[in-house]
Amino acid sequence: MNALSRTQVVLKPAVASKGGVVAAQNRLAAAVGAEILENGGDAVDAAVATSFALGVLEPWMSGPAGGGAMVIWRAEEAKAYSVFYGMRSPAGIDPADYPLSASGTASDLFPWKSVVGDRNVEGATSIAVPGTINGIGTAHKHFGRMSWRELLQPAAIHARRGFQIDWYAALIIASATRSLAKDPDAAALFLEDGQWPPVPPWTALDDRRVQNARMADTICYLAEEGFREFYEGEIAKHLAADVQAKGGSLSFDDLRTYHAEMRQAALVPYRDGGFYVAPDLTAGPTFADVFHHLTRSIASPCAEPESQAYCAYADAIDSAYRARLAEAGDREAPHRPACTTHFSVVDRHGNMVAKTQTLLSVFGSRVVSPSTGLLLNNGIMWFDPEPGHPNSLAPAKRCLMNVCPVIGETGEARFAIGASGGRKILPAVAQLSSFLIDYRMSLEEAFHQPRIDVSGGPAVIGDEMLAPKIIEALSERRRVVTTKRTVYPNAFACPTGVMRKGGINYGASEIMSPWADAVAESFPRGVA
Repeated sequence: MNALSRTQVVLKPAVASKGGVVAAQNRLAAAVGAEILENGGDAVDAAVATSFALGVLEPWMSGPAGGGAMVIWRAEEAKAYSVFYGMRSPAGIDPADYPLSASGTASDLFPWKSVVGDRNVEGATSIAVPGTINGIGTAHKHFGRMSWRELLQPAAIHARRGFQIDWYAALIIASATRSLAKDPDAAALFLEDGQWPPVPPWTALDDRRVQNARMADTICYLAEEGFREFYEGEIAKHLAADVQAKGGSLSFDDLRTYHAEMRQAALVPYRDGGFYVAPDLTAGPTFADVFHHLTRSIASPCAEPESQAYCAYADAIDSAYRARLAEAGDREAPHRPACTTHFSVVDRHGNMVAKTQTLLSVFGSRVVSPSTGLLLNNGIMWFDPEPGHPNSLAPAKRCLMNVCPVIGETGEARFAIGASGGRKILPAVAQLSSFLIDYRMSLEEAFHQPRIDVSGGPAVIGDEMLAPKIIEALSERRRVVTTKRTVYPNAFACPTGVMRKGGINYGASEIMSPWADAVAESFPRGVA
């Protein structure tokens, strides 16, 4: 039993607007994207600005030196596109440099056999080739309307000004203090005196900030030189040199040869609509498998999801995950915190972006590049260090990810949705999508509806707010553990989404996240 209140109710109304809306895990980053929409930018323009702003304002979750995937909807074409920008192992990496320990499992997200010194978990040896900038740059090249330079300026301003250390930021930094202290550059950036976590503020006048002038300089340079500068120019050379000086394998050639993959996305039919998902090494194919099962098991939806629906969710997600584990080798520990962020955008014309980006673990490798000011990923941890498995570590190999950006359509509405939370992402996005399509919920209703998590652990995790009869029905078939939907730790993922219905745009975010929010552009001039 815990001491948390049983009577407290948390509500977070959805935002509605005839203008564009950005929903993100950080309100200030969402506001950056909304301002781009107000200035006439496309949804992809807003996504560029929001992506960089999140890397500054929520640095432990994502950043320019990470990876991910996105799905884009183009209203005029009535077509969807996916962009895959997952991380890749360096070409010069040697699996023999990651010897297995005599016993035990890894200390972070994945229950791989542990590696001597956790070389695949943190430090420069855990750094993979990043793809985020190439992914968002590729999308902008095809669909952007505003200049690349203009879109990066807000992030540079925020990096120079710094983000405020409130109680939530202090909590997240404290959770990784020991690891951050091992890297002098990370310690200098995030810790007090290079060794202590910041103390939460006690008054409203406390305005301590994490400022990153070096990152601001890097963003400004990228703004002038273009996104390929990160992979082919001076930034690439400095970044590779920094990683190698700290013992990693990332090289200039690894960066120079990296390119995101963009393709038209096919519709996964469902009911009177369907979904556009990210392909290949994401949770997109597993998401499609879930709804293949739900087509048969939720034949006639009721007014709201009841016991039969939640049992169907548990069966469908469990079956899809079993197939994924057998075929792809993804064996992530389901209830450890992952370092990922998701945001969704809709503009006044109905164009949409669902974008997920990540460093993998909280604070990634816990290493900062001194030349660029960038916090670096620990993508090598995505690989199984034991040889002979589908996802075993090898040179120049793409990482398998759990990111699941989705654009769905119901026949009367369209939505863009996704989440952070490792293997909790898929169950959250699948249930929210079902709420929206099967039960015709509003975005606000869907985000407040209690969920379950079925992501490979020994039990179904059920929200305490579910009706007792639903918990009872689940318990007849599976072991069920109930827990409260809280800020930290988050047992049910952290989603954000937007919807367009009847010419009105809506945005919503995880109700328990203190930073997440949806922000609408100011009412467009000349629109009735």
